[in-house]
Order: sequence, then C-alpha cells, then structure tokens
Amino acid sequence: MNKTKDYLQLHLNILLFSLTSVFSKCASVQYNKGGLTNPLLYLFLFLMAANCGIYAIAWQKVIKKFTLSTAYANRSVYLIWSQLWAVLIFHENLTIKNIIGLLIVLVGVMVVQRYE
Repeated sequence: MNKTKDYLQLHLNILLFSLTSVFSKCASVQYNKGGLTNPLLYLFLFLMAANCGIYAIAWQKVIKKFTLSTAYANRSVYLIWSQLWAVLIFHENLTIKNIIGLLIVLVGVMVVQRYE
C-alpha cells in the first residue's frame, strides 16, 4: 500500500512536469498572436516558471523513495502525458508511429519496474 502511494506521488509529479510543455506551447501561441505586448504571453511564461519550481521541489522529495534508475525510468512517462495534452488541448494528430513509440516507452518502464 505504501509503495502504491509512493508511485502515485511519483506519477502525479511527472504529470505536473508535463504541464510545463503545455504552458510553453500556450506562450508560443500567444507570442505569435500579439508579440511581446501580449499580456497572456507573460501569464503563460510565469505559469511555466512556477510549474518548474514546484516540480523541482516535489521531485526532490519523491525521488528519495526510489532508486534513481526507477525514478528516471518512470519519468519517461512524461512522453505519454505530453502526447495526451497535444491531442486533447492542441488537437494534434496521433499517428501509429506515436502510439508505437509510446508503447515502447511503457514497456521499458514496466521492465524496470519488474526488478524494483
């Protein structure tokens, strides 16, 4: 039960980190719309920096509970979250190559988990 809680914290932290790319893309979109005078650009840049700061603190607390190889292997799940945000928020296409790549990442994480 305790290990499940630790893994939940680890993956919630990875989900949090994946939002950095969402804020980054939103900032880019706002820059393209209005340049440096667009106030939403600065909002998204702030959210991106704040998110990175919160993530860094939380990551340091979470990785104490795991071996580094396990923590960093699980961190690759970030790619799955990023692809999910790309499809849901930015309406990007999900190709068969994307799906195969994500499955390879997931299998890799499961292989590392097996030996934990």
